[in-house]
Amino acid sequence: MKKIIALLLACVMVLGLFAACAETPAGDKTNEGTNTTTVPATPAEPEEVALTVWAPAEDQSEETPWLKTMCDNFAKAHPEYIIKWDFAAVSEADAKNMITGDVEAGADVYMFANDQLGELVEADALAPITGNVLEQVKAGASETMLSSVTYGKNVYGIPYTGNTWWLYYDKSVFSADDIKSLETMLEKGKVAFRLNNSWYTQAFYFANGCTMFGPNGNDAAQGFDFGGENAVAVTNYLVDLVKNPNFVSDDGQNGLAGIQDGSIKAFVSGDWEAALVKEALGENFGAAQLPCITIDGQAKQLRAFAGSKAIGVNPNSDNMVAAYLLAMYLGSAEGQKLRYEMRGVIPCDASLADAIANDPVALAQMNCLNNSAAVQPTIPEMGIWWSNATNLANEIISGAVTHENAKEKTEAFNTILNEG
Repeated sequence: MKKIIALLLACVMVLGLFAACAETPAGDKTNEGTNTTTVPATPAEPEEVALTVWAPAEDQSEETPWLKTMCDNFAKAHPEYIIKWDFAAVSEADAKNMITGDVEAGADVYMFANDQLGELVEADALAPITGNVLEQVKAGASETMLSSVTYGKNVYGIPYTGNTWWLYYDKSVFSADDIKSLETMLEKGKVAFRLNNSWYTQAFYFANGCTMFGPNGNDAAQGFDFGGENAVAVTNYLVDLVKNPNFVSDDGQNGLAGIQDGSIKAFVSGDWEAALVKEALGENFGAAQLPCITIDGQAKQLRAFAGSKAIGVNPNSDNMVAAYLLAMYLGSAEGQKLRYEMRGVIPCDASLADAIANDPVALAQMNCLNNSAAVQPTIPEMGIWWSNATNLANEIISGAVTHENAKEKTEAFNTILNEG
């Protein structure tokens, strides 16, 4: 109860601070996507605060001193604080295990991968984002990015980059119109897809209206909607797809290898393989949001899982106001832009579209997040998806699923997802 009361008091204080001291009124969009919050007039005696910040080692190297640069600038902008900094190298992937070991001793501000969101909230390791901070997040983030850091009714992080996948293709084979349709692409060249990797499988089912935990992916009571006519139609589509001689089931290696040796002309992946694909394709390098597929004569948009990396505030911080302000500054458009310039981390703030206009990979990610992705659920009930989706996809690839048993197999899959 003490933690809850302290958190409520801190949130009320921050709400009042942001409501009273914003440079821009709530309805004014002049500075969308930027940090427009300030603090009251500098007191006669600056307040001494200690702030522990966790960020990936890559943000703290001599070559890319993003964290130190941002924190130095933050300190200059806030003379009301005398800040004692404590930096530690903790990756977004490791944040959950590190902070849940002892949340009260954890960082005041840290970076995390959004698939850890539910466990972090339940461990009392993330404070809700409120007030003008939330308004600024909403101004810069797409609905997809905002949903990726929403748990229950609250937002718990400031997203600074997306985590998804998209289409890489050979521009000498496919035109800008060709890549809008998977069927058209398959007529012109070999296309690889990680069908039996369950981070990819759902793209086809999402395209035809299947859902996980409701439209926003966060209502456990609604469960998985992977049964009925829509889902069966997708399974039948996949039965035909794997028989297409120009379709290649990517095992995580042969897709990229095929791009490199020229036997495959397009595949799906993310920014982690961008450099290798660029090297292989040279001037014919292309990247774009996912294509549509045709089911029952209608074009249906493939939808990748979308996640994010975000900045969170520890509700157990002794300096909640300063921690909120720092988190907002680190996750601001300014912070995202500097990170992109230093490290190539693709920003997700909409105001930075012009800054990445000449980067096809960055544009592909942003377009995919906005147009061909759906938020990956972060609730614990999602755990049953991974192995079962892989099993279904393997049966489709092997030929064990046919048009004759597609309905039976699909309904059985839906039952397992919902009943265990």
